[in-house]
Amino acid sequence: MRTIVQGNLVRALLGAALFCGGGSAFAAGGPLGIDHRLHYDDSGIWKRGYQHDLQYGTIAAVVLGSLWEGGDTRLGRTFWQSFDSLALSSVAAQGLKLAFSRERPSQTDDPNAFFKGHGNESFPSGEVTVVASAVTPFVLEYGHDYPAVYGLEALVAYDMVARLKVQGHWQSDVLAGAAIGTAFGYYAHSRDQPLILGFMPHGIFIGLKEQF
Repeated sequence: MRTIVQGNLVRALLGAALFCGGGSAFAAGGPLGIDHRLHYDDSGIWKRGYQHDLQYGTIAAVVLGSLWEGGDTRLGRTFWQSFDSLALSSVAAQGLKLAFSRERPSQTDDPNAFFKGHGNESFPSGEVTVVASAVTPFVLEYGHDYPAVYGLEALVAYDMVARLKVQGHWQSDVLAGAAIGTAFGYYAHSRDQPLILGFMPHGIFIGLKEQF
């Protein structure tokens, strides 16, 4: 089952990458040789505000769902696995941002501008990391039983493209964010006991819904 799920994840990411790199000829660079700055577009579905809504809405859904459902049901465990994945991957992504200090496309047209110091945090995409890390445990847990759950990967693909459209990231940034989020999601889902839940009081384990 996991082989099938992983195949779907890879196809979703590759599809997004092809969309990002499609179009007319361009001069590319970066670590994968595919990075180029897209024409700035902050309109329609690519509006920056929608990207914020997706990021903060995803975080809120994971946190509130975890607390409400608790950890003694299948859905609750999956929420807490998503919580673990989101927290761990966000820390990892922020550490990489500081280490690589890459300039964003909005700052330069050079995709090879790494190690530029404080304030340059393009690699990897933290927002894409958040979305990928949050949805991966649900896709792994429920995708086989409910194929519609694979549709959550569309949120990852959307965010990847949207971050390029507003010149917030290079192509390799969003691919790295998706890979980091997916990897931590896979790790969190493979654990029998969610990590953060283990530090929570019993009332949280059974879920707030049982207390009302």
